[in-house]
Amino acid sequence: MRVLVCGGAGFIGSDFVRRMLAKHADWEIVNLDKLTYAGNPDNLLDVAEDPRYTFVQGDIAAVEDVSRAIGVGVDAVVNFAAETHVDRSIDRPEAFLRTDVLGTHTLLEVVRARGIERMVQVSTDEVYGSIESGSFTEESPIHPSSPYSASKAGGDLQALAYHTTFGTPVMITRGSNTYGPYQYPEKLVPLFVTNALEGGQLPLYGDGMNVRDWLHVDDHSDGIEFVLENGEPGQVYNVGGGNERTNREITSIIIDELGLTEDVIKWVPDRPGHDRRYSLDTNKLRAMGWSPKVDFELGLRETIRWYRDNEWWWRKIKHDEGEFADWKKRWYEERS
Repeated sequence: MRVLVCGGAGFIGSDFVRRMLAKHADWEIVNLDKLTYAGNPDNLLDVAEDPRYTFVQGDIAAVEDVSRAIGVGVDAVVNFAAETHVDRSIDRPEAFLRTDVLGTHTLLEVVRARGIERMVQVSTDEVYGSIESGSFTEESPIHPSSPYSASKAGGDLQALAYHTTFGTPVMITRGSNTYGPYQYPEKLVPLFVTNALEGGQLPLYGDGMNVRDWLHVDDHSDGIEFVLENGEPGQVYNVGGGNERTNREITSIIIDELGLTEDVIKWVPDRPGHDRRYSLDTNKLRAMGWSPKVDFELGLRETIRWYRDNEWWWRKIKHDEGEFADWKKRWYEERS
């Protein structure tokens, strides 16, 4: 099978590329990535010389770039390409609309025109909004709270509309909060771990009691693979870990693993519109045969140790590039 992976140089996308090449000797992967700030070629050093892997730099919102990446043809498309950070969407939302909505539309048009057999649109549990009790099913209404989640919801609705109107063979996965190696250090786990390793503080929002369902990146990739191979076009599939934890609990595990004290916590103003709790019902996918495998606390502690042992990867992001420093100053210092 020849698969076009869009956004394959990012966190989850690069994990998917590495895992699928390792698991499927008969797969070829073409990676189309614009290489914006979170797209990092270092994420794919392990497969860069694999003859089954091809990298194409380009924008999913540009038809000519998508067509160039597809070349003579592909059997499937998996779309990870997105602007993903809620905080950045609050600060500067325009790029989210271009990539998450227009980019998804462009891919759907190309899939339809080329007669590509399958497409997976990788989305997020954040499109459902916050839930006080219980869990969201795939039938729950979407109620996005941030420009990020609204842009992802827009992409989802485009995908479902294309299936209904044109029969486009697209499926949607909605994943929960994902953690693991190679995550750009603006997100909670890598930000807190790398700050702590440098003797800095951990900027915890509000009262720290916002709840997320946590999913290891390997389990997320395997869930997407499962949907690609077994899903039904026009359907939505929740991919969750079943590991609900408060941000405060995550922070405590990081502090414990690194042998620190809670003095390193810096309480910062809550972000606007901060959803209180996310929770996914994954019975639909589990009934088909998929379930997460990574034990949460073991996986989180292994992730913390990965950042501790791989300073080469994150240090140049945080210190050798002006982009991260500019973001940190604009969001955490000027807002405080």
